[in-house]
Amino acid sequence: MTATDQRFREFKMPDVGEGLTEAEILKWFVAEGDTVADGQVVCEVETAKAAVELPIPYDGVVHQLRFGEGTTVDVGTVIIAVDTDPGAGPAEAPAAAPEPAEPAAEGGEGGEEGRKAVLVGYGAAPSSTKRRARKAQPNTAAVNGAQAAVQAELNGHAAPEPAPEPVSRETPAAAEPVTDGRPLAKPPVRKLAKDLGIDLATVVPSGPDGIITREDVHAAAAPAPTPTSAPEFDVAPAPAVPAPAPETVAAARETRVPVKGVRKATAQAMVQSAFTAPHVTEFITVDVTRTMKLVQELKQDPDMAGVRVNPLLLVAKAFLVAIKRHPEVNASWDEENQEIVQKDYVNLGIAAATPRGLIVPNIKDAGAKTLPQLAESLGELVATAREGKTSPADMAGGTVTITNVGVFGVDTGTPILNPGESAILAFGAVKEQPWVHKGKVKPRQVTTLALSFDHRLVDGELGSKVLADTAAILERPKRLITWA
Repeated sequence: MTATDQRFREFKMPDVGEGLTEAEILKWFVAEGDTVADGQVVCEVETAKAAVELPIPYDGVVHQLRFGEGTTVDVGTVIIAVDTDPGAGPAEAPAAAPEPAEPAAEGGEGGEEGRKAVLVGYGAAPSSTKRRARKAQPNTAAVNGAQAAVQAELNGHAAPEPAPEPVSRETPAAAEPVTDGRPLAKPPVRKLAKDLGIDLATVVPSGPDGIITREDVHAAAAPAPTPTSAPEFDVAPAPAVPAPAPETVAAARETRVPVKGVRKATAQAMVQSAFTAPHVTEFITVDVTRTMKLVQELKQDPDMAGVRVNPLLLVAKAFLVAIKRHPEVNASWDEENQEIVQKDYVNLGIAAATPRGLIVPNIKDAGAKTLPQLAESLGELVATAREGKTSPADMAGGTVTITNVGVFGVDTGTPILNPGESAILAFGAVKEQPWVHKGKVKPRQVTTLALSFDHRLVDGELGSKVLADTAAILERPKRLITWA
């Protein structure tokens, strides 16, 4: 390592998640020339899973920010350079990236050295035009003889003897010069001629070295003028301004939003889940009047002081008790080993809508928590998600999920599984509805639950039992005690 390398330290985009390959720079907290200390947060990046703050591991002065905000950078790419010894005077910092090699000078030796790298192949050599001219350099009489031969063939009679004198370029007497029996034209011009149905052998070239140009093809495609002049009003004039295409009009009223970060990860995960795990969704409508009364009572309970109590808390507890009664539902599918992995722990995911998109952090070992502990974990999870501070670790390892669509006034839905999980419960809106209670129709608070599960892991009977038990607990919440 040189002295310059030791002085200017480069910080690369780290893998802040589990095997992530890129991250977007959301915000820089420093600028070039700012002093930074080891461990100081210099930027915030967004991965496919979360927004993460990155600390710098050096002391010094910011020498260069390699990328601006909003740029997506691959993991392992240098994003910032720090001068760790700014008092040592000016020094040449390491280059950000090697500059592409200049192409060889025209006419240099070696055919391949003079070529410039392109996406496919090596591209055209700079001297290709001159080589074409040299190939067409045999004496003028031979060229004109070939021209006469082509013209004669087009006219339908035998080729005459080569003319002893050259033909003037101003009055070409034949079609294009021929090299190896093929007209000289670039590929786009050949394609244009093919699209217009023009035989290049009939086109008179006007380009240098006898090359056919696009204008030559268009001229050949133009209809020949008629000997008698027709009245101009017989021909419909072209519109002065062409009408815009429907696509152009529609595009002016559309906004394109780049798909990246959490939105990109969510889209990929949902497609993977929907087309990998065979989904089955079951529904049940239940009277939750007693549960809603219990929510109000728990809000006044001293043991629940300082934590948020809401219907979602009791739905989560009911779901956990149902899973404890039917532990086979808490599993995952191992495609590579063709095994079902039964899990003795429940990491309960809670789908959260954030400004960055949908994320699903989970409560680790939720099944082992008491109701106050579960309420505290749920509150922390929601607060962290709203602040955009959910870490990748908080979203890893989920086993089952709850999505609370009721907060949007929706009765229910058919939720898609989080990849790698076995089930997801949708909790719909709680509404007052007429309900038969103790033989009479009364207004009761009613909701609808929907359970989607992976049919490779969970058959209809098991899924039905889990959903029915969850509903039964919400109908009579004292079962939280008797069944737990």
